[in-house]
Amino acid sequence: MKVALLHDHLNQFGGGERVLMAFHQLFPDAPVYTLVHDAKKTRGEFKQLSIKTSFIQKLPLGKSHFKWYLPWMPVAVENFDLSEYDLVLSSCSALIKGVITKTTTLHICYCHTPTRYLWSDTHQYTAELNQPALVKKLLPFYLKKLRVWDRLAAERVDFYLANSRFVRQRIKKYYNRESQVINPPVETGHFQIAPDIGDYFLIVSRLRPYKRVDLAIEAFNNLKMPLKIIGTGEEEKRLKKMAGPNIEFLGNLPDQEVREYYSRCRAFINPQEEDFGITPVEAMASGRPVIAYRSGGALESVVEGKTGTFFDEQNWADLADAVVRFKPENFNPQEIREHAHNFDLANFKGQISQFIDNSWQEFKSRLK
Repeated sequence: MKVALLHDHLNQFGGGERVLMAFHQLFPDAPVYTLVHDAKKTRGEFKQLSIKTSFIQKLPLGKSHFKWYLPWMPVAVENFDLSEYDLVLSSCSALIKGVITKTTTLHICYCHTPTRYLWSDTHQYTAELNQPALVKKLLPFYLKKLRVWDRLAAERVDFYLANSRFVRQRIKKYYNRESQVINPPVETGHFQIAPDIGDYFLIVSRLRPYKRVDLAIEAFNNLKMPLKIIGTGEEEKRLKKMAGPNIEFLGNLPDQEVREYYSRCRAFINPQEEDFGITPVEAMASGRPVIAYRSGGALESVVEGKTGTFFDEQNWADLADAVVRFKPENFNPQEIREHAHNFDLANFKGQISQFIDNSWQEFKSRLK
């Protein structure tokens, strides 16, 4: 079986990219097709892969400002020639699922979410876009056209996998397709329980608007309790201006240092609605409980009263109330860590392999 791997764009290293790396471990000889690849922003994690980029990579500032070329992305996706492959396995949260394949090629899409800026978050995306007013006024007219393309492109996939039940509902709503849930992987063996904990709470996140780090900052400004934030992003400057002296921004850190902060935090703070959410599982793999907004993927990974607790309203006051009520002594680090093993990388790869085998048999029977 000749296999190709697909990913929307390699310009960061987060949960979606970890899924791609797991696919690479299953199919180490498979090339990766992606719109753009920025080795610096991905910390060189993909240097051992055979990466095939689109023509956008070669356009002026195509690598660093690829969003400028949104109108060309459908053409770039459809321009990939995948005719030599038996299996196409895509890791998708945007447009890469729209590749064109032969009738004899099986396309399985691991969907992190239907394209956010076209469907679930389209109004928020337009409102928060840092562009001139004229661009923001014209953008909805183009997004309407792109939405039609995306809906048709979704039909080109033979089988869908969803990273959570939450995303499975979106796939059904926006694409009218069924999907099977396989939660994304965490290498739980890389995380350990610390012999003692510190006095701080922790966030590990890209600093983007939908991550709602601002909500946590407001809560901890009022609580005057220590909060450490690991990560960078477009919101960093604004968030630093908001933050009081009890809040520390640590930037991007080496993985080993991040694991140390996980293992010693009082609790991990998850203020956003995630499609699934890798970082809460990493915190639990370190034996630490999670305080999460009661929505999205957190409902599938956090067990209330056992591995964490929830707050119901997405505002700083409700989060602050949950932090005040939180008592770390009510949680057993070993039980938390054991729960996290359910999301281990080995389990993920086994489930993916089994799904591919079953889908291949069904796909071949359709062709007869």
